Amino acid sequence: MKYRIKIDKDALADIQSATDWYNYQVYGLGTRFQKQVVHQINSLKTRAGHYAIRYANVRCMLIKKFPFMVHYVIREEQATIIILAVFHTGQDPEIWKNRK
Repeated sequence: MKYRIKIDKDALADIQSATDWYNYQVYGLGTRFQKQVVHQINSLKTRAGHYAIRYANVRCMLIKKFPFMVHYVIREEQATIIILAVFHTGQDPEIWKNRK
């Protein structure tokens, strides 16, 4: 099955914040981070169930070469993946639950 991807506005803000931080550290590194995140999120269209459920029904995918995880849920009935958050692995993953 091929899924559609929906990215929550807070997850977009997570990606942008990390991109900005990496670009501030080393010119172009944020762009590399963002491209890697987009590539891996797009890969979920055909590999959504590949990653383990970490808590409740939330699955997590580690971003290659960067210490971040994509937190997402699968909505089988709508054939949709919803990206909830993109957090640094050093952060408490429960943070996304407090988002409105």
